[in-house]
Amino acid sequence: MSTVSEIDLSGVPPVDAVGIEERAARFQTRSIKREAKVHALKLALSMMDLTTLEGADTPGKVRQLCRKALHLHDALPGLPHVAAVCVYPELVATARAALGDSGIHVAAVATGFPSGQYPLEVRLEDTRRAVEAGADEIDMVISRGRFLAGDLAFVFDEIAATREACGSAHLKVILETGELGSYDAVRRASELAMRAGADFIKTSTGKVQPAATLPVTLVMLEAIRDFHRRTGRQVGMKPAGGIGTAKLAWHYLVMLRETLGEAWMSPAWFRFGASRLANDVLMQLMKQETGAYQAADYFSND
Repeated sequence: MSTVSEIDLSGVPPVDAVGIEERAARFQTRSIKREAKVHALKLALSMMDLTTLEGADTPGKVRQLCRKALHLHDALPGLPHVAAVCVYPELVATARAALGDSGIHVAAVATGFPSGQYPLEVRLEDTRRAVEAGADEIDMVISRGRFLAGDLAFVFDEIAATREACGSAHLKVILETGELGSYDAVRRASELAMRAGADFIKTSTGKVQPAATLPVTLVMLEAIRDFHRRTGRQVGMKPAGGIGTAKLAWHYLVMLRETLGEAWMSPAWFRFGASRLANDVLMQLMKQETGAYQAADYFSND
């Protein structure tokens, strides 16, 4: 890992905005045959972080979401389980108890989500408490204002300190790309987060628009690719916010495969931050299985 005195992002290449948008658009033209489509749908399910991040969240709502994670659709045998359930830190213990030894991880949006506008020690304590309550993963937000003001050392330090506070839990660093203003800023923030120790980089909180987009995700995937080539360290990716259909999820998977290769095609290295995506994927799987769509009423809204 770098030290603060070594931070220098002058070597980060600029992003060709026209080129990145053209490449991202081409991924949406790919067709997928039936067998590959079923595989992609099941893979997408296995990569989902089912998420509830509302002020009105309750233990009962979290338990209901965990039940959905455990029983995505009992009429379809052989489905994979989702990767994680993502909740606020105060509800980690509830999720941990509900999920038991299922293998589904508990993720917590610690560090003053979604603004990050809290003293660092408060955010670190938030992280430590979430891990002690049973969180396997921490999704942290960076201080976007400090990054945009050029205070790279501060952002590096807060990520590195949070990584230390996570202990054995994985750290996903949320850039909030909709607030960064340019592809160049996204590329630089991705590089900084990876140097500081991020296990994953993540587009968005889902509270700011635009959230995840194919072009901005491609910028981050290319940053991961170049970082891996340079350092040998593999970093995961999580687009979050606005990915609500199976068709869009396929486009992301095609882009992932063609940019980073087979080594990233697993929930260990790629996640979808999702609250609505699971139901559409399940509807598409039922269509492949039976030839007809089930009504939306057959699927839980939570």
